[in-house]
Amino acid sequence: MIYLLLSILASAAIFLIFRSLKVFKIDTLQVIVLNYITAFTCGIIINSSKYTFNSIISSDWFFGAVFLGFLFIAIFYVMALTSQRNGISVASVASKMSVVIPVVFGIIVYNETLSFRKFSGILLALIAVYLASVKKRDKVVLTRSLYLPIILFLGSGIVDTSINYFAPPDQISLFSSTIYGIAFILGLILLLYRRSRGQLYLKRHIVIPGILLGIVNYASIYFILKALKFGPLESSAVFTINNVAIVGLTAVLGYSIFREVMTAKNIWGIAMAVISIVLITA
Repeated sequence: MIYLLLSILASAAIFLIFRSLKVFKIDTLQVIVLNYITAFTCGIIINSSKYTFNSIISSDWFFGAVFLGFLFIAIFYVMALTSQRNGISVASVASKMSVVIPVVFGIIVYNETLSFRKFSGILLALIAVYLASVKKRDKVVLTRSLYLPIILFLGSGIVDTSINYFAPPDQISLFSSTIYGIAFILGLILLLYRRSRGQLYLKRHIVIPGILLGIVNYASIYFILKALKFGPLESSAVFTINNVAIVGLTAVLGYSIFREVMTAKNIWGIAMAVISIVLITA
């Protein structure tokens, strides 16, 4: 359970950093790209297994890492578009409700158990995610660009499912760093393209938030993989607890630190999140 807890805390730290970028008006894309090279470096430092460039390319999981590296960039872009066109609430709900995809995958493919209590906890968690994510002040227009939240829902679910499916238990750090390395290359290409069109100006104050984001971002993936491969819980339980705990914790942090508005629905969502975790883990 310690791995799952560390992943939740790291993911909550990601929220705090992203929220701070908005407060200080720092370009998010530049920080994202720097974060990826930082996360890649963290994986290389932590990795203890022997490897070469050729051994990575010829590994069974390499193309899975390439696929995930592409998704990391693509889903981030889709999330930004969804927030702009459909509202922050729609983007948040679509990305977090996608937990149903790895949960169903785990039950069908890995033959994981589904008792009445566990089913009730998962169902309650989905309701909790929705209630805790919805913000009253958002101008939600779900019918506009409806394909965006659908793509975000599917993409986010595929990312979680693929991470668990492709990750080798004995090379978690190397696998994680490879994903971030590929995401960095793709992000750098995007940055250079925007700069060539005069749409981007590089700034030095992205360094500290980019490095901090990279460290906690790597930790969130590294520890969730540890929880999936070596923890006592099945993947369906791990993903459900991870998502619902992140939503609840970030809602509390947003209210406590940034004085974000917390509605009655949000409070009910947090309470239901706690109950769902108890049902799943009891």
